[in-house]
Amino acid sequence: MDNNGGKKTLPQLLAVMAALRTPGSGCPWDLEQTFATIAPYTIEEAYEVADAIARDDIAHLKDELGDLLFQVVYHARMAEEQSAFAFDDVVDAIATKMIRRHPHVFGTPEERTAGAAPGFWERAKQAERSAKAGAASVLDDVPAALPALTRAVKLQNKAARVGFDWPSLAPVLAKLKEELSELEAEIATQGADQTEEAVAEEFGDLLFVIANVARHLKLDPESALRAANDKFIRRFHYIEERLAEQGIAPSDSTLAEMDALWNEAKTKGL
Repeated sequence: MDNNGGKKTLPQLLAVMAALRTPGSGCPWDLEQTFATIAPYTIEEAYEVADAIARDDIAHLKDELGDLLFQVVYHARMAEEQSAFAFDDVVDAIATKMIRRHPHVFGTPEERTAGAAPGFWERAKQAERSAKAGAASVLDDVPAALPALTRAVKLQNKAARVGFDWPSLAPVLAKLKEELSELEAEIATQGADQTEEAVAEEFGDLLFVIANVARHLKLDPESALRAANDKFIRRFHYIEERLAEQGIAPSDSTLAEMDALWNEAKTKGL
């Protein structure tokens, strides 16, 4: 492989992956990997991309997109070794799908003139699902591996498209209060005839309605929670810094002292 100057190309990246997976001369760790063992890294890299975007870190985004691309190359290489498909087949499949789903861009003159009719994307996906054997439910194509809050919103969106949805936010908020009351009731009776599973079930119901609240507000619950996490980190760092100035560790402080510093951080807009 050419190691001279100049930017590396996609064919060179594919060659790097092939070399890593070549028995005898490749990397022992890479040779041991399977689709299942690599999948968690694929998910992690997708989150790293989202994190770089959230931080508006374009330089980091370039690196993270490269890491994510490598995951695609990795899976494609393992599939090629099994004579299932190759990277070119992945490219062909997604390009073909995008062309098929955008007749207002790639279709006939009449289709381009008509433009993108409302709901065209979902109708195109539904047609593809109908063509697949065993696609019996509108919920079938929501991946189980998605983060739970994101998956909840997607499931709710799918059901809403066939009319299974509250017409406004008000009944969703009423349902939220109902689920919170049910969770409180389960917690109150736990230790008698109730079990941890019952409490967990009610807690899950509460989170599911929280996701529905976010959906009706057109918010991404994952993004909202990430922002809340970041705010908690900023304010807790403030607590640690102020206590450190006094020579006190958080573990040696009282809840009242830390809560006062929390409120102080809040007033400073942290």
